[in-house]
Amino acid sequence: MDFKQINGSTGEDNKYSNQFIADFLHTHLEEFGDPVDDILECIAYVMHPEKGGNIILAIDNEEIVGAVILNNTGMKRFIPENILVYIAVDNNKRGKGYGKSLMQKAISITDGAIALHVEPNNPARKLYEKLGFTNKYLEMRLIK
Repeated sequence: MDFKQINGSTGEDNKYSNQFIADFLHTHLEEFGDPVDDILECIAYVMHPEKGGNIILAIDNEEIVGAVILNNTGMKRFIPENILVYIAVDNNKRGKGYGKSLMQKAISITDGAIALHVEPNNPARKLYEKLGFTNKYLEMRLIK
């Protein structure tokens, strides 16, 4: 398996366009996903030079088997520098270690702390805990 990193300094990849990545994530996030337009907005944030982040693709036999998007928060210490917004593995390839490898790659290339949100019933929660993520806070939101 190979990894491809895309961000504001690398630019959009011709083979794996922003739309292609958004469609992949939308399909394979299933019930934990967002509309394609929201995913595209997240990708645009990564590509914006004053905001930033990383998109990492896991590629096996020239086929995307997983994708992760991390956005920079512009903060330090009191809010983690990075937030893992999306991660998905092809639903036909799950259980083969792709998700773990993708997470390990994301952790290795990212400077600073990483936050992520995970639904309590999401099976990936166990993987995140094994990789050292902890649940320090209960998230609460006021949506206006």
